Formats: sequence, C-alpha cells, structure tokens
Amino acid sequence: MDRIRIFMTGVGGQGTLTATTLFARAALEQGLDVVSGEIHGMAQRGGVVESTVLLGGWKSPKISHGEADIVLGFEPLETLRALPYLAKGGSVISNTEPLPPVGVSCGRESYPSMEHISERVKGCSAKCWFLPCRTLGVQAGSVQAGNIVLLGALCASGLSPFGPQALETAIRKYLKPSLVDMNLKAVELGVQALAG
Repeated sequence: MDRIRIFMTGVGGQGTLTATTLFARAALEQGLDVVSGEIHGMAQRGGVVESTVLLGGWKSPKISHGEADIVLGFEPLETLRALPYLAKGGSVISNTEPLPPVGVSCGRESYPSMEHISERVKGCSAKCWFLPCRTLGVQAGSVQAGNIVLLGALCASGLSPFGPQALETAIRKYLKPSLVDMNLKAVELGVQALAG
C-alpha cells in the first residue's frame, strides 16, 4: 500500500474528530498501519478543528505544508484555508455548505463565494469533488451525519486504500447502535453523490 497523508478540517460541532477516529479505526480493521492526531481542536461550536490520519508506516501524525495527499474539508472556508497543506498532485473532497464564522455572522467579515473557493481548489489539486454534505446528512437523518457523507465519498473515490464496505463495518462496530442505520445511510449518500 502507498503511504497516504490525509488532512481533515472543519469547525466545532461538525463531527470532524469523530470522522477522523472512525476512519482511523476502519483502517486498523483492514490491517493498515495508522497514525492519527488532532492538530487543533476547539471544544466550542464554530471553532476550527484540524486533524490528521496517516496510513502506511508514518512515525508522527504531523503534516506540514505541501505534504497532504488528501484534504478532506468539512466546511468550505476551512477547505480553502487548508490548501497550503495539499501536496502537489493531491486531491480535495469538500463540503459546499458553509457554517459562517462569528465575524461573518456579525457582519465584520465577508465569506468568499463557493465559486472562488472552487476555483482555488481546482487550481492546486489533481482531483477535487464538492458535495452538499449538510443537506445529505439531513437526508440520512441528522445534519451531523454530513461528516460520514464526506467519509463515504472518500472511501468511494479510489483515493482510500479501502472502500465503503470497510467504513460500514467500522460504523457497525464502533458507533452506538442507535446511530448505525443513519450513518450507514450517510455513507450510501456520500457514495452516490460522488458518482453523480
């Protein structure tokens, strides 16, 4: 297996760290060598959350600028901010539905258009996909399931060393029984959105 470095970024309340842990556990279940870490996590809703999953024999969970093979963006502005971490020839999968930071909500700052974000991402990635994760999460049963939509898309993209079935196995094993069906649906919606 190739060595893969994945940089995940979003905001508090989106389940970025839950997604990181679940993806790492799915990789472990597949017998892969995994290193994972939280770079920066704010417990409060709306704070920036960044984490990493490295597969294939890394010693440290740290990813420096220009090293991430994949950027997984749970929030569009955070995807834009994470682009310096993307390696040349790297890929991006991003949510398209913003959760504006406080400065934007208060009118002190402006939020870049999705068109601007998309152009920037396309300009520095080999492959990129954009999905309405919040909407698809709601379709699955909860807005918070948008994080699993993004993981489902990653597993279906060919970028991950394992497919959606391995993620589904991890969901059944590691999530509360009451959350399993909703998150299995979220995986399915992520796979469909990527194919569509």
